[in-house]
Amino acid sequence: MPPASGPHVVRGSVSLPEAELMWRFSRSSGPGGQHVNTTDTQVELRFDLARTEALPEVWKRRALERLAGRLTDGVITVRASEHRSQWRNREAAAVRLAALLAEATAPPPRPRRPTRVPRGINERRLREKKQRGQTKRGRSPKGWD
Repeated sequence: MPPASGPHVVRGSVSLPEAELMWRFSRSSGPGGQHVNTTDTQVELRFDLARTEALPEVWKRRALERLAGRLTDGVITVRASEHRSQWRNREAAAVRLAALLAEATAPPPRPRRPTRVPRGINERRLREKKQRGQTKRGRSPKGWD
């Protein structure tokens, strides 16, 4: 199987080695002509996240935790069948896997520092509420005796 074009970069200098990617091909589902019914264009890409040596240990732990719902025995699977060519589906699956791992290994966001609402904003809000109430009160027929 020829390797897909270039290394599949997760983030920075970390990329997925071709040796750890397991490819499987099958017929794409859905309607199609004679060509579609005979060619294996759907691609299933599997990557053993639990046993990989390509990712730093911290990233691996983070990814295993965040992708726990998508893993089967520590293996993550990505499918692609949107293109008619197997080569383009291979590229799509590899890019999707790299993006998924990049998102799963990203550091957690910095915790939000709680801030107080400025007094001026609160006063303006209350003033506008009071004006709105007076506008509505002015529409009422009370006192039109």
